Amino acid sequence: MSSPFPFSSIVGQDEMKMALLIAAVDPAVGGVLVFGDRGTGKSTAVRALAALLPRIRVIKGCHYGCDPVTDGKWCDDCREKYAKDEPKSALVAVPVVDLPLGATEDRVVGALDLERALARGEKAFEPGLLARANRGFLYIDEVNLLEDHLVDLLIDVAASGENVVEREGLSVRHPARFVLVGSGNPEEGELRPQLLDRFGLSVEVKTPEDLATRIEVVRRRDSYERDPAAFVEKCRKQEERLRRQIVAARARLPAVSVPDAALERAATLCMALGTDGLRGELTLMRAARAMASLEGDSTVEDKHLRRVAPAALRHRLRRDPLDEAGSGVRVARAIEQLFGA
Repeated sequence: MSSPFPFSSIVGQDEMKMALLIAAVDPAVGGVLVFGDRGTGKSTAVRALAALLPRIRVIKGCHYGCDPVTDGKWCDDCREKYAKDEPKSALVAVPVVDLPLGATEDRVVGALDLERALARGEKAFEPGLLARANRGFLYIDEVNLLEDHLVDLLIDVAASGENVVEREGLSVRHPARFVLVGSGNPEEGELRPQLLDRFGLSVEVKTPEDLATRIEVVRRRDSYERDPAAFVEKCRKQEERLRRQIVAARARLPAVSVPDAALERAATLCMALGTDGLRGELTLMRAARAMASLEGDSTVEDKHLRRVAPAALRHRLRRDPLDEAGSGVRVARAIEQLFGA
C-alpha cells in the first residue's frame, strides 16, 4: 500500500490507540506492549501512528538520524564532523523498524568490519536495526518468542538509550532512543519478566464481539484496499486534527502539573495492588500527565489516573494463588475501591 491505513479510522481498539498516543506524546513512558488475538490491527496501528506523526528533522547523511538541535545527543561521527561547522538538515518520516524473530545479533546492533580495521586501521561500522530505529519506533511482533540473548540486549539499550558494539578491542557507540512496541499472543508463551517490566504500558486487544463493529471494520478495510489513496484522502481532515492534537500535547506537556493528591492516589493504588518497586507509580504518573496534555488539561486529575491505570499496572502484578481473577480484573477492582464506581 502506498500509504498506511489512517490511525483515526481504526475501529474498536480504543485502549491500544490511547496507549500509542500517550507514547507518542511522551516516549519516557516506556513503550507499549499489545497482547491479544491475531488480526486485531496491532501492526496496522503502529504504522498508522508513525505516519500520523509530524516529520522529524535529522542531520543530512547521518546513519542514526541525529537531531541537529540537540547536539548533546549526537553520535560520534556527527560530533567529530560538525565540531565547528553547522550541519545541514532534512525532514524525514518517523522511522518504524521491524525486528524479526530470527534476526542475528549483528543485524540488530550493527557489525564492525574487523578485517578492514586491522588491515587499514579504519573503524568500519555497518549500522543495524537499532540505528535505524533511533528517534522512532522499534516494533517486535511475537515479542514473547524473542530469543533470550536479544531480550538481554534490548533491556540494556532501552535502559541506556545508547547502543554499544565492542569487538576485539574496538568500540562503537551511537544513540538508540526509540519507542519499543511489542505484540504477541499470550497463548504462545509468556514474556520474560525483565523485558515485561521495561514496557511502560500493556494493553489487551480482542476480536470485536458486537456485529456492528465487526461490519464497520470489514467495510473500512475493504474500502482502503480497493482504493488506498481515496480512503486516505477521505480521512485527511481527521488525521490532520489528530496530528495537531499530538503536537499541541507535546508542547503543553512540560507545563502539566501533578499535584500531591494525584501522586498519593497513584501510590495508594500501587500499594493496594502490591506492585514491585516504584516503576508502577512513575509510569502511572507519566501516562496520566500525557493523557491530561492530550485532553488539553493543565493538571492531572482522578479521571486521567483512572483511564491509564489498567494499561500502566496490569503487567506489574504478582500472581496471587488465592485470586483466580485476571490482572485486568484485579486492577479494575482496585480502581473502583479507590476512586468509586
